[in-house]
Amino acid sequence: MVRVIGFLVGLGFVVVLGYSLIVGAIAYFTEEESGPTSYDYHLYAQDVSFPSDGPLGRFDRQQLQRGFQVFREVCAACHSLEYVAFRNLTEIGFTEAEVDAIADQWPIQVPTVDENTGEETTRNAVPADNFPRVYANEVAGRAANNNAYPPDLSLMTKARGEGAAYLYSLLVGYQDPPADLPEEFLPTTGLYYNPYFPNLNLAMPPALFPDQVTYADGTEATVQQMAWDVTAFLIWTAEPRMEARKATGWAVLIFLIFATVLAFLSYKNVWRDQKH
Repeated sequence: MVRVIGFLVGLGFVVVLGYSLIVGAIAYFTEEESGPTSYDYHLYAQDVSFPSDGPLGRFDRQQLQRGFQVFREVCAACHSLEYVAFRNLTEIGFTEAEVDAIADQWPIQVPTVDENTGEETTRNAVPADNFPRVYANEVAGRAANNNAYPPDLSLMTKARGEGAAYLYSLLVGYQDPPADLPEEFLPTTGLYYNPYFPNLNLAMPPALFPDQVTYADGTEATVQQMAWDVTAFLIWTAEPRMEARKATGWAVLIFLIFATVLAFLSYKNVWRDQKH
């Protein structure tokens, strides 16, 4: 009886699988060809490298400082960096005095409470503060940006599938729509064509223009250079302990190699007199 029941159950699975296969095949061969989608015109991220790439990669402090300058002068008007503290900037080469000045002169003040009245107020930032939010909440952010909310950039290079390359490509990728782009994919009012964005049309206008900033080290401020620098800076904000992690990894790897060799030599010494 058990064998019969098992046979019937197996037969039922075979029938269901066969039915699904036949129906799927019929649907595949009879399905009408659909029109183009935005992914037919979407481009994958450009091939771009950074000094921090690879197992031996390290941050270029001078580049990170240039990237912070681009963020401060261009991106900070709309985008927050709320998971990074001002004092962390000493890790990329700024002195404590420079960090004090950056925090004190930051255009967005930090919300606080008046000790005397208990009322909400604001104050200048200090190095211990995280970078303050640009907008009080998402509703305010959308109201100021044509219903598009500028995301926080602290972890942005970790939050996208193609990582830093995607962010770089997005910054340099604004262009006129191709002549063969279907009308339904053309940007409407308030949107800008960028083939590196999944649906092609982006609410953020082109942010970078040649010579938009003046680098203290004399580096030419091309769009590609500024995009490269600010992306490198955002790689650091997303993973500021990357260098320490890599150094620890190498130390552990060297230890494991040494321990393996030592264990092998010990094995040979213990069993050298044994005959097989």
